[in-house]
Amino acid sequence: MLTTPPLSLYVHLPWCVRKCPYCDFNSHALRDKLPEAEYVAALIRDLEQDLPRVADRQIETVFFGGGTPSLFSAESIARILTAVHQRLPFAADAEVTLEANPGTVEHGRFAEYRKAGVTRLSIGVQSFHPPHLKVLGRIHTSDEALCAAAEAHAADIANFNLDLMYGLPEQNVEQACADLERALALKPAHLSYYQLTLEPNTLFYAQPPSLPDDDKTWDIQQAGQALLHARGFEQYEISAYARAGRQCRHNLNYWRFGDYLGIGAGAHAKLTEAATDRIIRLWKVKHPATYLRAAGTPAGIGGLMEIVGSDRCFEFMLNQLRLSLGFSAAEFEASTGLPFSSVRATLEQASSAGLLQMTDGRWRPTPRGHTYLNELQSRFLPDRPLSGHARSAAARAML
Repeated sequence: MLTTPPLSLYVHLPWCVRKCPYCDFNSHALRDKLPEAEYVAALIRDLEQDLPRVADRQIETVFFGGGTPSLFSAESIARILTAVHQRLPFAADAEVTLEANPGTVEHGRFAEYRKAGVTRLSIGVQSFHPPHLKVLGRIHTSDEALCAAAEAHAADIANFNLDLMYGLPEQNVEQACADLERALALKPAHLSYYQLTLEPNTLFYAQPPSLPDDDKTWDIQQAGQALLHARGFEQYEISAYARAGRQCRHNLNYWRFGDYLGIGAGAHAKLTEAATDRIIRLWKVKHPATYLRAAGTPAGIGGLMEIVGSDRCFEFMLNQLRLSLGFSAAEFEASTGLPFSSVRATLEQASSAGLLQMTDGRWRPTPRGHTYLNELQSRFLPDRPLSGHARSAAARAML
């Protein structure tokens, strides 16, 4: 039987100074004045429309993503958080994360965000190597990245993440490890360390840069993981590393197949209605101009679908198998409403193939399973294809 999982809130702020050539997020280069007040009002209307779906449920985490949320003032972030507080209860220890681009961080800005209610930052560094920053289309310099980390510490936000990429054009092991060393010297609590991939509908996909071959990328990955482990960072997810107790609770809720509201242009929601045995996905219209006009009305809803049967199993596995901790039979049944017997044979086959292991009552990916994660996840594909929206939302729920 389904049980009601924790609830998070994702707030999408879609504008950025410049669209990066690798980015397939719903982000838009700002060409005119930022419509800040209008967009905040639209977000509140959007939230109001969603409230009946989550009546009196408690918000455990909030994540401001983009785009570049740090283009918005602390006053706007405070207004959004106040509006949410007035309508839904917050956990006493709610985690509130805001993504920031080092190129948009003015002196004292992080302290203002802290006063507004932000408890955690995610700073998009990607690299400290100037040629790599240039080819990635980043608007910041390595010095600005250093200043952003210093601002976070000065604002007493020790719980911050640095985003770092590897497998960059012409990158070698020494350069990748130098990036990691510089990141670690800034004393973050968390690192998102992930491989650059060429996603459809990006400039890099249309005009691919010269990337390291598979062997070199594997060497970079292995060297990076060894360095992070030696410095006390636990890999708790495919691309997420944290010091003890500093895992990103918001993303953990996604990967555990928890619930989340999504407000903002193109934002997705996944909500469990345990009493009626339903799990739904809901998404908002994608283009910011359309969203500004339609938010809070039926026209602001881009679509709604119910997750049924084997789709629930696949989406659960698509997320949970990213985690090192794995899952128990009871967690599978509570999250999907399906009997564990429906998936046991597939799990055992994956175990025989060396992709999964059963330890301490939990099914966990082996190192081989995480290396060949796509192969592992594909074993749980439903008999019919998922819709594009379902697959996209399941794979990258925060967008």
